[in-house]
Amino acid sequence: MMKSRLVVLILGELNRLNKYNVFSISILVAFIWGTILFFLDEALLGSLLPFVLLIDATLMGVIYIGAVTHFEKTESTISTLLVTPIKNSELVLSKVIANILHNLFSATLIILVFIFLKDVDINLLLIYLALISSTAFFTIGGLCLSYYQKDFTTMLVNIMVISFVLLIPSALYLFGVLTSPAWDYILLINPIQAAQEIIMGAFSGYEYTYKYFVSLAYMIVGSILLYQFFALPKFQDYAVKQSGV
Repeated sequence: MMKSRLVVLILGELNRLNKYNVFSISILVAFIWGTILFFLDEALLGSLLPFVLLIDATLMGVIYIGAVTHFEKTESTISTLLVTPIKNSELVLSKVIANILHNLFSATLIILVFIFLKDVDINLLLIYLALISSTAFFTIGGLCLSYYQKDFTTMLVNIMVISFVLLIPSALYLFGVLTSPAWDYILLINPIQAAQEIIMGAFSGYEYTYKYFVSLAYMIVGSILLYQFFALPKFQDYAVKQSGV
């Protein structure tokens, strides 16, 4: 019964994303990125393609979950669900899984272009492991962030500020601007750097070190801890507040 309810909820979340043209926007964004990357030099492509997938799994993952919570507020969805047998765990999981599926869809569009047209060597098993674990972490983190936002505009501003603080060091590190060995350790606490590390691990030429396995553990264990000790316990208070009860 729980599995069937969860499937229905996931389909409902995906339908809401489609209803508000989020899938269309994803296709457009993937097309734009694909066009830009297609005309890049091979050397630059090796750095920029992982960076684009990183943005899709982290920043866009947070924005999309923010959009979902905004749609729920405008549609008064939560107040209806509170009087059903659906558990909070099912509601939270459905949002996370739907966002993962949506982000995998947009990332796959980009990946396929470069596998068939640019002959980019990507380990599909590792890239999907990286995308799923990273998207899960940032989706749950974005959901936790949305609990405390008054409106979607405020959330976007806060996302941009947080992303600027976390993303800039990782981008500078990726493109070789930050070269000191100390950054190898400093950036281990940065979740975006962790996501970047495991995404890079799917591309040929990557040298596996402790950083890859620490980063993968960071995303997986961090997702579980965020879900278990923050996203799920705080969801009831958030749902009650949004329903006006």
